[in-house]
Order: sequence, then structure tokens, then C-alpha cells
Amino acid sequence: MATLGEVSVVAPDAERSAAGHAITTMTPLRVKQVALEDGLVGYAVNGTPADSVKLAVGAILGERPDLVVSGINLGPNTATNIIYSGTVSAATEGRILGIPSIAVSLGTFNDPIWETAAGYAIRVAEQVLARGLPPKILLNVNVPNLPAAEVKGVRVTRQGESAYEERFDSRTDPRGVPYYWAAGTYRMSDVEEGTDALALDRGFVSITPVSFDLTAHGWLAELRSWELD
Repeated sequence: MATLGEVSVVAPDAERSAAGHAITTMTPLRVKQVALEDGLVGYAVNGTPADSVKLAVGAILGERPDLVVSGINLGPNTATNIIYSGTVSAATEGRILGIPSIAVSLGTFNDPIWETAAGYAIRVAEQVLARGLPPKILLNVNVPNLPAAEVKGVRVTRQGESAYEERFDSRTDPRGVPYYWAAGTYRMSDVEEGTDALALDRGFVSITPVSFDLTAHGWLAELRSWELD
């Protein structure tokens, strides 16, 4: 992003995967400056991704940023993963604060080719800075873990329905008390054209416009017909 303008880095101080849009209200948030490459200074926050954006805009930065870029996340954030994703939630928080925002994820957990995702992140960021985004809409970008020359193209997509098949390992601690460790396997079940998970699986960059208005607008009329008074 430094090729596009001045960059400020504010991020959680540790892994916060699947934190969703959690925010910290009952304990203090602490910030530590961290020396980064190329002379940049980052700010490590002992909170969630959404906390980091809130704190950056409300306390750390001297002025509001023109753009919030969350990521690049290691691992895809498509389909139902969007709901749990701290990466997407950080971009959502930026949008709640009225700042154009994008989330960028790489479709792998192993041997990441960061350069490919970075290249597409810059392209999307340039377009957002030039064109803006409508209210309550952010862009969720998922990039296949391929050399740039092997990426098949870009698809504008909708959220799919693929999900993890849940599994919980039952174990016992040294005191004989049972506990459970969440596990499970991701199952790519989307077969309809136009979904984010399918596009990414086929080697395309998926770009999904996401809104944090969760109202099921198409069902409002039906619900109003119920005898609720």
C-alpha cells in the first residue's frame, strides 16, 4: 500500500483468527509501537481486529485514513467464513466508521505466495480510492495461492454457503475434567456459478461486495403478515 500513499499499520498483537466482530469493553486496550521494515512503525493492540480499527481511527492516528485495508489474511474468507472472520470484521468496522474499506485474504494456509495477493490488493485499493464505495458496503477480496501468471482472472461474486463440518475432540485434563477442542474440516460445497468459494476454487480472484445490513429485506412483507399484535 505504500505505493499508493502514507501507510499506518495498526493490528492485533497476536493471532485473533475467527474473532468475528468482537470488541473489547470490559478491560483496557494497550498499544505497543513495533519497528517494521522500511522504517515504518506499527502499533500492536492487545485486542481484536475490530478493536484495532476503532482505536486507530479514534485515538492513534492524527487524522482519518482515506482507506482501511484488512489483511492479507492467511487462509480464505469466503462463504460462511465471512461471518466468523476477524479480517472481514476489521474492514466492516472501517465501513461503520464511514471509511472505504477492503478485506484481502489468500486462499491457502501453507506456502503462501503473498506477491499475488498484494498485486490484486493494490488494484482494488486504487479503484476504491478513485471511485469510492456506497454506504454500508465493503469489498471482500479472496486471491488464489497461485503465481500471478496462473490466476485465471477476476470474478465479482456473492457469498456462498460452503462451511466447516464441525467436529469436537473430547479430551480429559490432568485433573480428570473433560474439555473439548474444536476441530473440523472445510467442505467446499458451492456448485452454483457466481459464488465466492467456487470462483476461488477454480483459480479466480473473488471480489464480493459485503454489507453489514443483515436485514432479510425480501422477507419483511411475509413477516408483517404474521399475527403478531
